Amino acid sequence: MHTDEETGLADPTEKRRRDDEGWMTQALALAADAAERGEVPVGALVVLDGEVIGRGWNQPISSHDPTAHAEIVALRDAAQRLGNYRLGGATLYVTIEPCTMCFGALMHARIARLVYGATEPRAGTCVSQLRLPEQTFYNHRIDVAGGVLADQSAALLRAFFARKRV
Repeated sequence: MHTDEETGLADPTEKRRRDDEGWMTQALALAADAAERGEVPVGALVVLDGEVIGRGWNQPISSHDPTAHAEIVALRDAAQRLGNYRLGGATLYVTIEPCTMCFGALMHARIARLVYGATEPRAGTCVSQLRLPEQTFYNHRIDVAGGVLADQSAALLRAFFARKRV
């Protein structure tokens, strides 16, 4: 049996799951910060070689910028830090399934992997609606994993919108 020396885990898939949950926990903290600022609670991280190189949370209301979704803000942060708009090899963690704009930005940035929390039944582009990762006309492929800490992500969104309705 192969054991990962760093974690003692016998299965590399289990190590990846734990790593994904750890990064998603950080994205959830950014989403909670967004909610405290009156923004829809979505958080995102860009991770490369085990290091966070970009952080973002939803801020279209406060920035008066319709493109200031968590994913876009995190991509901009990462690109500035690296001095390159291409983020090959990086993983983007986001608390909800990306919209069309954000998925397009991930493609242009050449993100290698996308990990998201909750699905977005109305506008999600990975599994909920357009299924963009499956389209064959793109010249880049993104490995997509959904449902990581989905319950926590969905609970943040439900609580936020429940407070808005009161």
